[in-house]
Amino acid sequence: MAQSGQVADAVSRMTGRPVELVEITTYGDTSREHLAQMGGTGVFVTALRDALHRGEVDFAVHSLKDLPTAQPEELALAAVPVREDPRDVVVARDALKFTDLPRGARIGTGSPRRMAQLNAYALGHGLDIETVPIRGNVDTRIGYVRDGRLDAVVLAAAGLTRIGRIDEATDFLSVDTVLPAPGQGALAIECAADNADLIASLARLDDPFTRVAVTAERSLLAALEAGCSAPVGALADLLADGQIVKEMRLRGVVGTPDGRSLVQLSTTGPVPETHDQAMTLGRELAAEMLAQGAAGLMGERAH
Repeated sequence: MAQSGQVADAVSRMTGRPVELVEITTYGDTSREHLAQMGGTGVFVTALRDALHRGEVDFAVHSLKDLPTAQPEELALAAVPVREDPRDVVVARDALKFTDLPRGARIGTGSPRRMAQLNAYALGHGLDIETVPIRGNVDTRIGYVRDGRLDAVVLAAAGLTRIGRIDEATDFLSVDTVLPAPGQGALAIECAADNADLIASLARLDDPFTRVAVTAERSLLAALEAGCSAPVGALADLLADGQIVKEMRLRGVVGTPDGRSLVQLSTTGPVPETHDQAMTLGRELAAEMLAQGAAGLMGERAH
């Protein structure tokens, strides 16, 4: 709701027309299952897309990391606005940093991706942690720390920023420690593919660099045949020489939740100028990861 409100305000300023927020509850919002059990893919998206199909809403705002990699022909990804901070953050008791947590610290997260990388980092750096699967909204998750049931929880920086609570983060996890989910921190604005006027209006919110970056990340995810809940991290970032952007680096990781097996690779090349070039970057890195055994680390692969 927070991120939809921000997009609605931007569209109103841009078009001079009022935008009404329509609240839609998705299966992912109400289910108490862990994402991996739900299947992950589409659980936060399907109800919004159904409302688009029925004409109940003109456009929908998604967290891009929740969006299935296959785009329906009848819907257009009209805009990918400038990305928020893609990193994960820790909210810990006593304002502790991740590396300062006590031995045996219990860290809550609903993400196999986070579990895999946190546990891998702990194994490599002599830390003793236990990752605990949790569900719920921000209040619920942070509440586990406040009431002492957990020592820390890991959340997306972008989510906390959008609801004005980023100051509750006690540590920002470097992407060298934990790669974010493909598309993390970015929004996707979707509408009917045959509404050319609306597509043109929404396209003014699009950020080309964010779009090519998340396209490469999602191409990697798709080529791994992995769903939104798979333990896959990916980040495409721009490498600049002064003010001039020179190249794009794409990093990917797949791991088992216990962190004992990890495949982590990167590739660097010219900044993609087209959708197809961004897709190729992702596919090529995925092929290298699969050649090193990534498929065997993901459990059930999405088809």
